[in-house]
Amino acid sequence: MRIRPAGTMLVSLHGELVPHPWRYPLVASSDAYSLFAARASAMGWLTEAAQNASGGLWGMNDAGQDPLPESSRPARVAWFQVSLTTPVPAGRPLPVQAFLSCADDVVARIGALRLEALQVLLPVQSLEAPTDTSSQGSAVMTLLQDAGWFADGDPHLRTRVRVTLDGGQDPSIRSAAPEMLRWMRELDQDVFLCDSLTVTDDDVILEPTVIDELWLGPARHRVALRGTLAEWSLDALGWLAAFLADASARHGVGTPLMFTAARSREPDSLTG
Repeated sequence: MRIRPAGTMLVSLHGELVPHPWRYPLVASSDAYSLFAARASAMGWLTEAAQNASGGLWGMNDAGQDPLPESSRPARVAWFQVSLTTPVPAGRPLPVQAFLSCADDVVARIGALRLEALQVLLPVQSLEAPTDTSSQGSAVMTLLQDAGWFADGDPHLRTRVRVTLDGGQDPSIRSAAPEMLRWMRELDQDVFLCDSLTVTDDDVILEPTVIDELWLGPARHRVALRGTLAEWSLDALGWLAAFLADASARHGVGTPLMFTAARSREPDSLTG
């Protein structure tokens, strides 16, 4: 029995991946798909595709290392796609941090990654709407508590980043953007300090690498954020993606969003 998806999460990692010399030639049992499934199962995140299956966060869809055409820069080096098993309960964030942590562990098994950019399909529609507008008992409170993980990080790892959120054919992210920025600035957290959030058609980091049927593609309605992230890592980027998904849902967005992030091109950027 196939798991009925509540929403699709997909991450594409872009940059350079230097394979570990001992892994090649590849054997069929250790490709990106099998490694991701094994790691997710070991961590309790995988829901088995079986009758009356329970537990876990997602079911496997697909994964791979197949490159995109040469015109894609920075190059896509790996990608992973899953379907959420059930809608995310009210008060819980999208499990993006666990999803990217699993991808990080798998890529580390394959080789050494130099991450330049990433793209994550966020199924915002899978977040159950909060019963009220307060932060108490909400997903953001969980995220703010989890932000303590980054509290004692090396300040030299703080990195200037640019992020886009694209709603495809749905324009709701654009109307939500001003209030999202105001709300984010009221929160006591320093994992991501947002300097600006603007409505733009020009700030393209990566073109979407997912078929239109999985969201409301093609890309059209986009907002861009610039700010400082605690560190340039899949861990911190997973936290940020979940944070922005919650902010979007809280301000009326109920459709999938394409989250794309890269280090800022600004001359004074910090590097991790």
